[in-house]
Amino acid sequence: MAKLARRLPDNVEGEFYVDHSCIDCGACRWIAPATFGERGDLSVVVHQPTTREERIRAIKALIACPTASIGTTSKLDMPSDDALYPDPVEDGVYHCGYHARASYGAASWLIVRPEGNVMIDSPRFATQLIKRIEALGGIRTIFLSHRDDVADHQKFRDHFGCERIMHADDLGWNVRKVERPIEGTDPVQLDPELAIIPMPGHTKGSMCLLYRDKFLFAGDHVSWERDADTIRASRSVCWYDWNELLRSMARLAEYRFEWILPGHGAPGHRPAAEMTRAIREWTAAEGVKAVLTRN
Repeated sequence: MAKLARRLPDNVEGEFYVDHSCIDCGACRWIAPATFGERGDLSVVVHQPTTREERIRAIKALIACPTASIGTTSKLDMPSDDALYPDPVEDGVYHCGYHARASYGAASWLIVRPEGNVMIDSPRFATQLIKRIEALGGIRTIFLSHRDDVADHQKFRDHFGCERIMHADDLGWNVRKVERPIEGTDPVQLDPELAIIPMPGHTKGSMCLLYRDKFLFAGDHVSWERDADTIRASRSVCWYDWNELLRSMARLAEYRFEWILPGHGAPGHRPAAEMTRAIREWTAAEGVKAVLTRN
């Protein structure tokens, strides 16, 4: 739990605060951007919530925090569970919250649909979250986008008896076996609504999941840069091969989607044509940089 005695000095005065255990995963800053901001390499409270919506968003950030670094000076009057997590995004897609430290605070997502619910990457195995997911129909499939964001996948598998999907190239000590390993770089159509897009780069086995040609669950391969209002991928956390990542991004421009739901950072939502243009512009610019660096 967050400790008032370790409250960061850059927090504004008031009920909510962040303490020194923050690892700068950034989750609180996109979950409750009106309340949390960045000072140096850490998150702090920059504005105390003043409306009911701001307060609920701040509570959601507190619950999601993977290190329990967000605290309050008094006991919270918690909203009902259905006002918290899973948190609706659009069209049966939810943010699971309950980020895990083992995944450095990465987000997990849930697709609720009659054909069977799909969880993308793994949050913490938390009792309140499990109850809400059970009420929404459980989990049929867990899609693991890559090796880094697997967290409590085994606990979810044991509880729900669900099938796990992951690329064979990313199997290792933290995920030794899955029910459906994916091989190679060809796309895999799981059903008419779900397509797997292998995206080597961040890791050798990185994959994205495309749902209804509208939602791209991007893992750590690509994210949305809120300030610049465009897509980005990070060379500093590219663990496998930057040139492979550039080639993967070029292939991604062939797909249509309106949402980017990443492992780290805020979701991005734009018309499909704008998403395509942003990917092509980014890929072209980074490709030129790569050529100049080699020369």
